[in-house]
Amino acid sequence: MTVLAIGSVPLIMTLGNSLLIPILPEMKSELNISQFQVSLTITVFSVAAAIMIPILGYLSDRLTRKKIIIPSLFLYGIGALLAGLAAAWFAKPYLWIIIGRTLQGIGAAGTSPIAMALTGDLFKGGMQSKVLGIVEASNGFGKVLSPIIGSLLALIIWYAVFFAFPIFCLISILLNWFFIKEPPRKQPPPPIGQYVKGLFSVFKHEGRWLFVTYLAGATGLFTLFGMLFYLSDTLEKQYHIDGVIKGLILAIPLLFMMSTSYITGSKIKKKQQLMKTLIITGSILMTISFAILTFFSNMFPFISILVLSSIGTGLILPCLNSLITGSVGKERRGFVISLYGSVRFLGVAFGPPVYSWLMDWSRTGMFLGTAGLTLLVGILSFFLVQVKNPSSNDTDSLFKKLQLQTE
Repeated sequence: MTVLAIGSVPLIMTLGNSLLIPILPEMKSELNISQFQVSLTITVFSVAAAIMIPILGYLSDRLTRKKIIIPSLFLYGIGALLAGLAAAWFAKPYLWIIIGRTLQGIGAAGTSPIAMALTGDLFKGGMQSKVLGIVEASNGFGKVLSPIIGSLLALIIWYAVFFAFPIFCLISILLNWFFIKEPPRKQPPPPIGQYVKGLFSVFKHEGRWLFVTYLAGATGLFTLFGMLFYLSDTLEKQYHIDGVIKGLILAIPLLFMMSTSYITGSKIKKKQQLMKTLIITGSILMTISFAILTFFSNMFPFISILVLSSIGTGLILPCLNSLITGSVGKERRGFVISLYGSVRFLGVAFGPPVYSWLMDWSRTGMFLGTAGLTLLVGILSFFLVQVKNPSSNDTDSLFKKLQLQTE
């Protein structure tokens, strides 16, 4: 039940954007707004989350993870209610929907990254990697369910999805309230000066590989949501497919990503060299997939090739989670994982608007540019992600318990 409670938190976070993907074309039509404006409903959620994640991560280090997660879920549900009620009652609800989505984003900041830190607190060794794989699979499971649930709810009315969020939030709140038992802190949190000194120390000594892992996480989510945005728009405009059928089609690549994430998390244990190899392999698979997609526009071969990139993403994300979570002590784990969560959210935030612009610019340029980005991530991972013990002996370093060595 503890694992179920932890897994429910990233699931809620994922629903925040993924649940809206199937209704974006109808929202655009009903509200009479531009493609860019509709993409902002995704962007403001993610930008708000990215800004707040480091703050809530720091607070979770000073307080407890549970004291951050539960209020965050509550705020998340309130923001959704505001957006839904505005869509139902107001003649011009767009601004209120944006405000509601911003509140949801602030609430989302206290969900998935804090759940990863909580996993690091409660589980050790191979079990930690396995649960982190479950966390990433839960994230993927939310992405699989979202297009289907969103399409089903849209059969009632397009804004019905907003009223589903509070129900999911309530379930997660109850699970975390009753089944998460955090161990008592053995010592008080470090003074703010020492805490900040540790942060400067880590970016001085470990900044290169951290930058690459953060970039890889952001790229994975940026390309995923960008491609989902493109696929959703193409299915509706080119093939006139909407509703549940569109949701099921959108779920196909996500199902492969979820399955790969779960299997990867179960197998990597604490094998750091294997994690690096899988990150590079995943980047290569994504690069090949996006490059080949340039030559295909028919739906079935397109989705078949897109699945390859989803498998690559599923290889990368659990490895990044384990590298970052397992490499920092409990006293500052919330903050460093939250920085990782921030860049992931920024990837989600910029995916739809950037791909909206790329779709208008050049389809070929969009796919080749994406392939170039994922290739860059693979090259940087090969040269800069190290799996040896650092030479630094700085006792104030955030990574004084760094575990980056091969088994």
